[in-house]
Amino acid sequence: MKIRYFTHSLLSCWNHGNAHFLRGVLSELMRRGHAVQALEPEGNWSLGNLLRDGGPAGLDAFRQNYPDLAPVTYRPDTDPAALVEGADLVIMHEWNEPSLVAAVGALRKRGAPFTLLFHDTHHRAVSDPEAMRAFDLDGYDGVLAFGETLADVYHGWGWGDRVSVWHEAADTHVFHPPTVEGERQGLVWIGNWGDDERSTELERFLFRPAEAAGLPLTVHGVRYPETALATLARYGVAYRGWLPNAAAPASFARHLATVHVPRRFYTTVLPGIPTIRVFEALACGIPLLSAPWSDSEGLFRVGQDFLMAADEAAMTAQLTAVAHDADLRAALVASGLETIRARHTCAHRADELLATVARLSGAAA
Repeated sequence: MKIRYFTHSLLSCWNHGNAHFLRGVLSELMRRGHAVQALEPEGNWSLGNLLRDGGPAGLDAFRQNYPDLAPVTYRPDTDPAALVEGADLVIMHEWNEPSLVAAVGALRKRGAPFTLLFHDTHHRAVSDPEAMRAFDLDGYDGVLAFGETLADVYHGWGWGDRVSVWHEAADTHVFHPPTVEGERQGLVWIGNWGDDERSTELERFLFRPAEAAGLPLTVHGVRYPETALATLARYGVAYRGWLPNAAAPASFARHLATVHVPRRFYTTVLPGIPTIRVFEALACGIPLLSAPWSDSEGLFRVGQDFLMAADEAAMTAQLTAVAHDADLRAALVASGLETIRARHTCAHRADELLATVARLSGAAA
């Protein structure tokens, strides 16, 4: 099958978490013999920031780990019909220009023979619904939503059974435990500061508990304003700036544990959707502790695959226990790996995508 995927960027993961999963699932589809091509706009925002932050060497980790992925860059005046010519499946990520979304949909409405899917991996459907409803999706065969609560929004918009839940997952070809275990010390947190949507939670479930448990904390990420950097300095946090996603496994391998602090929208209006870091951390065999979120879809075994703390005191106690109990760490690692390998790899998501395409294609026929 010839597959075309329109993404904001596959080259860059700078403040672009969707690149993590897309790299893994597109690579998996290629290994199965599909002709896959990612398409990204010239001069996109994420890549520009990556090059300013890390220079050309910032792309080294991507190229070393994904040598077969070579996205095509297109100009704004490129005819969309030329980009999708001969395709059997076209997927449009929600972080694309509305004009492009509409233009490719119009091709499908005029009889283009590919299956056309819209891939939504953001909370804007609830945080900014008018912006999402401005997308012209009339020509689309279906929607891929990265969680049941997001799929429910599209059900409410009349999509019915043309909406499929398609969670993110770990690329276990890149995210796996170290071949040889080395010394591990302290905590690591990999995440962007964003727009202060979890600044309070980071203090309650990461900075203060790490300090109270006597665990040194290293933080990687971007978009940290001066006020955020001052907060890190106040807690003695070692801030290390941007980290290429493909380099995250090596960072996980140097630390005792990591912490998941979900953005506020994923604990309130879109509960049940974990970020990619949960999948990636468990796949790397590092003990994971989490601030509260509702695993309403039963994706994991909470308390077994990872620990969830109800409040700051519980997080401090759990961090202290993990730091001093090697058996607890080993049990968390084994359980988390078991769940990832059984349910949440990019190979599983490739199976789900192909089944969705077959179902929609049959319905269209």
